[in-house]
Formats: sequence, structure tokens, C-alpha cells
Amino acid sequence: MNKKFANLQLHQMDLALTKLRDARPPSRPGNGWVKAIRESLGMSASALARKLGVTPASITKLEKAEADEKITLASLRKLASALDCELQYTLVPRKSLEEILEDRAITVARERLRPISHSMSLEDQSVDKSASEKQLQLLAKEILDGPRRNLW
Repeated sequence: MNKKFANLQLHQMDLALTKLRDARPPSRPGNGWVKAIRESLGMSASALARKLGVTPASITKLEKAEADEKITLASLRKLASALDCELQYTLVPRKSLEEILEDRAITVARERLRPISHSMSLEDQSVDKSASEKQLQLLAKEILDGPRRNLW
């Protein structure tokens, strides 16, 4: 992938995800969204089952699967539609994608420098801490400037 395009894509994705990270959606109800919304609407499991063309026992089973985090996205999408809801599915990184890449580059650089530092210390040729940190930062930048697949 072209490096400029990859950086643009990263920046655009970070902008979109920052909004989601800051939004802080409500916590999922203990019995799951489907049951909570169905009950809030005053809809019985039988009524929802009729809308989907399944048995009431199937609805109970699907609601339990959602509560247990074992439901498929396809099933959840059908249930949401029957409840006149929209399924929104996102992965929201805990920090920016740029920070994730920078942290990973530091980790990879540290892993690459570890054997060298160890050998030098055994030969009583260790580098002082500030020089070692500078070396780490330079290598991390070099790794970040290269193909991103090398980070993983």
C-alpha cells in the first residue's frame, strides 16, 4: 500500500474512532439488548417470534445467547430489525491507532536492541542510558517509516 495513502487512511480512521471512544456508549444490560428493548416495548417473546417466523422458545434461546455473548452477528441483526432497531457493530481502540503503532514500534525496537545491549554489557562496553534511549527512538522511527507489516 502506498505510504501516503496508508497514513491518510490511518489518520481518517483515528478521527472516526476518536469520536466513538469519546462517546462512551451505555453498558449492555445484563440480560442483553434484545430482551431489554423487547420488554421496554411491552412486546412478548411470542410476538417477536411471530415477526421472525420462529418459535417463542427460539427467541428465549437467542436472548440467552446474546446475554452469554454467544450470539452471531447475523442473528443479532435479524432480531434488531424485527425490533425496528439498527445493529451498530464497532471495534473501538482504547487509544489512537497512531499511539498503538508507536508503542508497537518501541516494543519491536527494544526486542531488536536487547541482544546487542546484552552482548555489549558482557564485554563491559555498555552505552549510557541517554544514548541507549536515543538509539531506541531512532530505531523505532525507522521501523515506523518502513512497511507496517514489519511491526507485527
